[in-house]
Amino acid sequence: MSGAATHWPVELRYVSAARVLEVDFDDGKSFALPAELLRVESPSAEVRGHGGSQKQIVAGKQSVGIERIEAVGNYAARLVFDDGHDSGLYTWRYLRELGETETKVWDAYLKALAAKGLSRER
Repeated sequence: MSGAATHWPVELRYVSAARVLEVDFDDGKSFALPAELLRVESPSAEVRGHGGSQKQIVAGKQSVGIERIEAVGNYAARLVFDDGHDSGLYTWRYLRELGETETKVWDAYLKALAAKGLSRER
């Protein structure tokens, strides 16, 4: 995303009832990212693989929530999920990219689950 690196979030809010992370950017764009999507698309080695080419499909996260959001410097947030996952650093650029490509990423995730015979449910 060409403009993704130049925009900063002005607010992150977790809406626990809806299990979405709302991100408002300085250019007025806002995104409501489901906790499930953030968990299964975590930028961690557990999901991405250690070499970047071995992405893992994470199933059973339909009901996952976010317990805590921790600031990491001025460039990212660490999301602590209620399933214990906490190793992904969500840069502002990555959150913006997920917001702008959510439909495409979500569709690819559902297709990958189906191809492996996996489910979103626990």
